[in-house]
Amino acid sequence: MHHSRNLLSGKRKYLFALIVLSFISVICLAFSTEDGDDFDISRRELLLRRIGHELLLQSGDSTSRVLPVKKIAENEYQIRFENKLSFQPVSLVNTTQRLLVKDPLSRDYVVNVLNCGNPSVVYGFAISKNKKDDIVSCVGRKQPIACYIINIKFKPNGMITTKNKYFLGGLSFLAFIGFIYLKSVKLRKTLPDNQHTDMLTLGAVLFDTKNKKLIINGNTIDLTGTETRVLLIFALSPNEIIERSRLQKEIWEDEGVVVGRSLDMFISKLRKKLEFDPNIKIVVIRGKGYKLEISA
Repeated sequence: MHHSRNLLSGKRKYLFALIVLSFISVICLAFSTEDGDDFDISRRELLLRRIGHELLLQSGDSTSRVLPVKKIAENEYQIRFENKLSFQPVSLVNTTQRLLVKDPLSRDYVVNVLNCGNPSVVYGFAISKNKKDDIVSCVGRKQPIACYIINIKFKPNGMITTKNKYFLGGLSFLAFIGFIYLKSVKLRKTLPDNQHTDMLTLGAVLFDTKNKKLIINGNTIDLTGTETRVLLIFALSPNEIIERSRLQKEIWEDEGVVVGRSLDMFISKLRKKLEFDPNIKIVVIRGKGYKLEISA
């Protein structure tokens, strides 16, 4: 009997220790989730400032500031500018979608552009599940120079849902502690790769990959098929070194011919067509390849 008591006492101590460790784990998890939420919020605000920055560049303004992003409500932010600007609606849609796809918590949101002195909506659109086909927008041409405020409201299904998921996982762990059983935590689903769109924004330049054109300050510059393919590789990896061998392989190898001088010729032609925007340059990285530099 004495042995049985000792065994029972040992089991109780063991279970008590497991329960204490479980509570500690949940508390640590709560703090780590909160830190993760703060990081995600900060990252989102940086992406929103980047949207404002690119809109200024597209408007031809490379000197004035994007004012600090203002949180006006839960899951709703405001982008403001130091000076007046103009914007192209299609460019606003493409820039916003391209940058916010990097935020795993921003799958559904509504964008409204307001006049500073007038609460009426100048232009607005909605994106659902990061799909361009789901955009619902009002039709509009290039907006005149004026004082604009951009409001972006996100669907509240990101940070709160994520936090609840982790806490429910901790409670389940406590419920099964008597059985000394811990379920493995499912890996969070990652967002699909950023899908290729027909219109890409490079600084103040719109790159129409489908129609093989560059649109700079309202002017259209035609591209050849090979120029489009070369520029697309750069555009999908801005400010990153693209190896010369990769360009030759992806552009010419499928045709059975690889000519080194051909690449230099097309790079030279692209430089001339991009020279209207001083913030965009294709530079040579000696011994490595090329890089499409887009000034911040």
